[in-house]
Amino acid sequence: MAHDGKGIGIVGGGYMGKAHAVAMASVGAVFNTTLRPRLEMVCATSPESAERYRQAYGFARATDDWPVLVNDPAVEAIVIAAPQSMHRQIAEAAFALGKPVLCEKPLGASLDDSRAMVAAAEAAGVTNMVGFNYVRTPATQFARQLIAEGALGDLTWFRGEHTEDFLADPDLPANWRTSGMANGTMGDLAPHMINAALALIGPIAEVMGEVETVHKTRRGAGGPAEVTNDDHAQLMCRFESGVMGHMYFSRIATGRKMGYTYEITGTKGAIRFDQEDQNALWLYRAEGPEATRGFTKILTGPAHPDYLPFCQGPGHGTGYQDQIIIEAKDFLTAIETGQPVWPTFRDGMEVNRIVTAAIASSEARRWLPLSSV
Repeated sequence: MAHDGKGIGIVGGGYMGKAHAVAMASVGAVFNTTLRPRLEMVCATSPESAERYRQAYGFARATDDWPVLVNDPAVEAIVIAAPQSMHRQIAEAAFALGKPVLCEKPLGASLDDSRAMVAAAEAAGVTNMVGFNYVRTPATQFARQLIAEGALGDLTWFRGEHTEDFLADPDLPANWRTSGMANGTMGDLAPHMINAALALIGPIAEVMGEVETVHKTRRGAGGPAEVTNDDHAQLMCRFESGVMGHMYFSRIATGRKMGYTYEITGTKGAIRFDQEDQNALWLYRAEGPEATRGFTKILTGPAHPDYLPFCQGPGHGTGYQDQIIIEAKDFLTAIETGQPVWPTFRDGMEVNRIVTAAIASSEARRWLPLSSV
């Protein structure tokens, strides 16, 4: 296979910036991709931190000015791992130059931002993708495959949650996560499970949301600080297919570390999945004698999507970083083939629409059709 180099620029060198840098450095060896990423430039908030990331991750150059990165001719594709408030302006600048963009979730800091980013992406006609990594585990890809093949029969019910406990302790001080709706549970955690619902079941027709701040003040530098976003939320939904659903999101779910969990029921079977045990999928098939029926724990292995390139042994498992490497492979494939790879910016915008509708529904205390947003 002939390999072509591809200069990658990453805006943001922190938690997700590192994950994307490691993924881009690894993806060619793992998946033997035609396009081989070259870590060209990293951008951070100061020259010192940018240089620190450059040395740590192996980039050729560093900058503290994102337009320098976007405009550099050696940077041929861009990963946005910066705060949500910066997503739109970076993406629009990249698309104006015809450069592909992989943007971290959620797509924009607002629905207006997301709509503008979709318009810019589609007008430019270049590769665009949103970084929803959890849906790329071999187990969840296999769940999508089973549903598409009709293994569960006609779907009747979906329940999903994304629950963590990093702010469960009411004595924890205020921080950046407790200010602004974009950093709240609906802005931060909910998009992942909403994206999973769209991937597994399909488009959502209407929602009824309930959004709540439990710990309304937290310890601040000069006394109590107001929490200006939500701690947890729930929404009932009706999918366009008619399937009934429910989702719950929380950053105060004591004991939950990575509670990205879903249950799907159909007329011929059911599926259960929990991200805290990401290498297992529980499958029930309504067949055979009643005495031997039951949920079967399926350990992921080479027979499941995107597993074999990492390991030849079933049950050995993949991890969080591997999800980002799979994501990098999909992004490079989209660039190489010119064919969109799900989820595109338009798919990411749909998540923003549902978040916006759920918050509006909570305020109005009634069901809202997605068509109203």
